[in-house]
Parts: sequence; C-alpha cells; structure tokens
Amino acid sequence: MKRVNNLYSKICDIDLIMNMYDKTIRVNTKNKKKIQQFDNFYTCNIAKIKETLIKKEYIPGKYHIFMIHEPKARIIMSQEIEDKLINHLVAKYFLIDVFDKTLSNRNCATRIGKGTHYALKLFKQDYNYYLNKYRKFYILKLDIAKYFYNLNHDIIMKLVKRKIKDKEVLKIINIIINSTDEDYINEEIIKLKNNERNKILKSKINNNDKIKKIKEIDQIPLYKKGKGVCIGNMVSQIVATFYLDEMDKYIQEKLNITAYGRYMDDFYCMHESKQYLKYCLCEITELLRKYDLKLNTKTKIYNSAESIEYLGFMFSSNNNNIRMKLTNKGKKKFKNKMKRKNKELENNIIAFDEYRQVRESYRGHLIHGNCYRLFFKNVIKFEK
Repeated sequence: MKRVNNLYSKICDIDLIMNMYDKTIRVNTKNKKKIQQFDNFYTCNIAKIKETLIKKEYIPGKYHIFMIHEPKARIIMSQEIEDKLINHLVAKYFLIDVFDKTLSNRNCATRIGKGTHYALKLFKQDYNYYLNKYRKFYILKLDIAKYFYNLNHDIIMKLVKRKIKDKEVLKIINIIINSTDEDYINEEIIKLKNNERNKILKSKINNNDKIKKIKEIDQIPLYKKGKGVCIGNMVSQIVATFYLDEMDKYIQEKLNITAYGRYMDDFYCMHESKQYLKYCLCEITELLRKYDLKLNTKTKIYNSAESIEYLGFMFSSNNNNIRMKLTNKGKKKFKNKMKRKNKELENNIIAFDEYRQVRESYRGHLIHGNCYRLFFKNVIKFEK
C-alpha cells in the first residue's frame, strides 16, 4: 500500500479546530468547569492551538491522574481541553482516516457503527449459527494481560510508518505516544495506590473484603519506559484498535475462523472442534509474542453447554434458544447508578432531561439482553 503524505497541514485549519471543539470536545467533556474556563477565552484559546500546530511546537501537558472503582479499581488519565482537542484532531485526521478503512469488520471497538452493541450482535449471530448447525460446539475466549499498559511504542510507530509518510505527522504521534514515559506518571500512580490502601485499611468493612480490595489495588501496574499508552485519550484508543489488525486477519484468513470478534483486548473464536481451537490458541499465543503481548489466565475454551461472559452479558443456550442476561457485576452497577440518579432527581439535584438521558442510555443497552424487568424495577416510571 502506498504511504500517505502531506497530511499535517489539515489539522492547522481553523474551521476544523473549531468544529472539533464545538461538536466533540464541548459535548462530550464531563468536566463542565473546564469547558466554561475554555469558553471564557474561546477565541484566544482556539487561536493559540492553531499557532502551536502551525509552528509544530506541541508538547503534551501533564495528565490529571485519578482512580475509579467501576467495575473495579483502575487508573484514568484526563487532559486539559487544549490537549484533548489536539489529541482528537490527530486521532481523527491522521489515524482514523488512514487506518479505519483497512481494518477487519470483526474489529469492534472505538469505530463508528462498530461499538459494543455491534460486537454483541456479531457474537449473538455467531453463537446462534453454531448452535443451530452443530448443537455442540466450542468457544475459545481470549483476554490479553494488561493490554493498554503493554502496547510497545516502537511497534506502534512501525505500524504507523507503514501507512503514513508525513514526517510532521509521525513526530506529533510519537510525542503523544511517548507521553507516558514521564516520571511523574508512575509517581502519581504510586501515591494514589498508597492512599487507597490506607483508606481501605481504615474502613469498617470486614477483613476478607479489605484483602480483596487491596489485592485489586496492587494489581494496577506502573508504566514501563517505551511501553503503554494513556488510558483515557482518543489516540490511545485508536492505537489499541489497529495494533492487532494483523492478528485479526490471520485468525480469519489463515486459521479460517469465520466466527470471530475482537473488542480491544477481549476476543473469541468459535468452532465445532475443540482440538482445532487448541491449535488456534497455540498459534495466537505465538503471534502475540511478536507484539510483546501475552494472554492472561481468563483465557479458556468453553463448550456450548456452559455459560460464557462477553462484554457484560452472560450467554447460554436452552432448547436451541439463546439466553442473554446482564452479568451480576453489570446488574449491581446499573442498580447503584439508578439508585443514585433517582435520589438526585427526587431532590432536584439534576434536571429531568439529564435523568432521562441516563435512563434511556441504559434502556438502549439492557434491551440487548431482554432485561426489561430489571430496567423498569430500578427506574422512575414517569415522563416529563
């Protein structure tokens, strides 16, 4: 494939910068205080970003690093609005526009029209096909160990250089990818982990729960030099999408697995032969070594009589019919979220439109698993 050149000047266009901010950053940024501060000096901020890009002087600002606990303890790294805007411009006009059209249709994360619900639809179709054709079949469920923390910077840039020739584009992508090499990031993660451990030890929960939570905190890794991408920015998500494109195509074309799907680091292969899936597992494990990755202990071959979890739903079969139910973790998260939002609405802390947005978002998700009873039992049943 011919490499693409003369791309960089595209993101220096004032209209593209303003459009990205107005339609993406302003709409999707949860921290409205940051948006307000940016909007107070909107013209100056947009002009400053344009000038930085034209002069090719971009240096990423410091990440704001914090810990969340849904569904489990993990680190998130957020950026200032200026960094977030540049990150989205680089992701959209350099990575998505170049890579997306060449990716497998079975690669289902962070792509327009190919998100979680598309991935669930593929899994359900594949499951239904094998259930009706073979009755008994097998599913190889694979999970990569600490995927985002182990993406190799050199390999990322080799993959990018195969398709992009523009030196300025390569430079800014490299700057963003290498931003996790800064010492302050690990220092901040260590502080957060220590603080969280102290909170757990001082809490009134029972000792077994304390041990479980502390173990969860200890499993959060630190970044190694030349490895790992920021968990939270758009460039990282797109990189994680195309990093294993060769593996996607190898599984489908060389191993001849048509019932296949991948959502970032979570993927599956279905086949009527358990023995063949064992062979596939060996081949995939070997290929992943090339990308400096390995599978974790969740990797397993299931038979069709067992329940299997995929993207927050439990799949099982009964008399040639598919059952699809939300996992216990998913149920708990939904109940807790709606309990909190119900109280906020009743106490006039949030507006009805905000409540309805959360409620309808869950309705759209839960409908995939026929979870109507669960939904209506936990939401306020009235309209404005």
